Amino acid sequence: MSPALLKMWIALSSMVFMFVAVFAVYFSRYKLKNRVLKVLFSSAAYLFLIFAGLIILFVVFSGPVNE
Repeated sequence: MSPALLKMWIALSSMVFMFVAVFAVYFSRYKLKNRVLKVLFSSAAYLFLIFAGLIILFVVFSGPVNE
């Protein structure tokens, strides 16, 4: 697998993490009634969002791939 293709998959995984974060926040705010589950889902959502942001920073600042 070329470095450019690997970088694309890493960026795609961070977008998936962002979608997971959006749905976790939605469920924690509007669908869940149990307070413990709300806290768990929202904490997981923010962790996914932070992790996705760090991955995007890595992809953007690692520069172009030369082959």
